[in-house]
Amino acid sequence: MNTSTTASRVQRVRHEIKRRDVEVVRVDELSPHFRSVTFGGESLDGFISASFDDHVKFVLPGAHGAPIMRDYTPRRYDAARRELTIEFALHGDGPAANWAALAAPGQRATIAGPRGSFIIPLDYAWHLFVGDETALPAIARRLEELPADARAIVVGQVEEPDRRDFKTAADVAVQWIAEPAQLIEAVRALSLPDGEGYAWCAGEARTMATVRRILVDDKGHDKHAIRAAAYWKQGAAAHHENLESDA
Repeated sequence: MNTSTTASRVQRVRHEIKRRDVEVVRVDELSPHFRSVTFGGESLDGFISASFDDHVKFVLPGAHGAPIMRDYTPRRYDAARRELTIEFALHGDGPAANWAALAAPGQRATIAGPRGSFIIPLDYAWHLFVGDETALPAIARRLEELPADARAIVVGQVEEPDRRDFKTAADVAVQWIAEPAQLIEAVRALSLPDGEGYAWCAGEARTMATVRRILVDDKGHDKHAIRAAAYWKQGAAAHHENLESDA
């Protein structure tokens, strides 16, 4: 692994990209529109996911032999058991969501990556998480990682049946929102705590671009202490992009 550190104390780590053929070993129903699928297999030996917002490519066969690839967060990896867990949102009619809706132990799948990790230190005075349902796995993973003396704020745009109780030792305040416009207004109404904080935002492209603009331009949050990502874009398929440079 090659590493470098940015001015924002964030560490970027590159990994060798490996394609891994895996098998479903367990499926758990998390909520009406979320399924947790745990994969196993010897090919997972040496798998690395160093950050909560890492992404693997979930690879499915497509028409005329062209693969279909979608990005998913490694929710949990158990190195001793060689088991990788991914949470799938079942909204919409996408190929990965359709596959996950029918997933059962014994099915085979292919994953690749992560190609790199964006490691955000744990020692910020506070951590802000803003996102829709696609960000839930990453937020849940990060909250589990935070220490007991950490302070966190979560603003989540998630429908009632899919809202969850987070497991964390940190001091966390959670605000649930139903609509994108309400999410934007909730962020606009936030009073950011004192001290050095880090904001992590992920969800629909236009909504997250607006959230980032509010935090940086309106509230004066340090542009080097925010990570905003478009996990999807209204009207587009397989869209994923970072909305700013953190360097």
